[in-house]
Amino acid sequence: MFRKATPERLSAFSDGVFAVLITVLVLELRPPERPNFQALLSLWPTWLSYAVSYLFIAIVWTNHHYLMRYAAEATPRLLWFNFAHLFSMSLLPFSTAWMAVSELAPQPVAFYAAVFFIVNATYICLIWELIERRPVDEVSPAVRSTMRLRSIATLCLFGAAAAVALKYPLIGLGICICCLIVYLRPDPPGAGKQMSVG
Repeated sequence: MFRKATPERLSAFSDGVFAVLITVLVLELRPPERPNFQALLSLWPTWLSYAVSYLFIAIVWTNHHYLMRYAAEATPRLLWFNFAHLFSMSLLPFSTAWMAVSELAPQPVAFYAAVFFIVNATYICLIWELIERRPVDEVSPAVRSTMRLRSIATLCLFGAAAAVALKYPLIGLGICICCLIVYLRPDPPGAGKQMSVG
């Protein structure tokens, strides 16, 4: 009999991918051609794109790290859901660069919001695998419903942001930024009392 596959390697691999994503994001930054602050300020779309993406990666990693604490076994389904989540995250540097180069043009911003949508959709798969399938005595119905409501609501908002960005890119980007706020704290109220069992 083989022992159960533990999730430590899965978490370590995921951490490595997040680190690479931040590195690639930084490498996309280019200094202005002219040596003055006016030239630096003219690159504000690039700095805004970078700042939002960096915050997004930080929030996704924090929530992923939190969610992985519920994993008792690295099941095949968890492995593939996690790979799907990491794949969606790997699109972020490309979409960030396109949005920055275009100076926040409608279609690149819409694509950027669509990447947020895909990342959130794959995160919902992880929630389903790690939270919804746990016994009720380990994860209360209140915690489940809070996580479910938050993830589905933000999924809808990311979808709306992609549509709105085609007409009003700054508003679409603003919706994405607002959605990130609700994930600043990964654990919903009442979840902290149950983490000792995970």
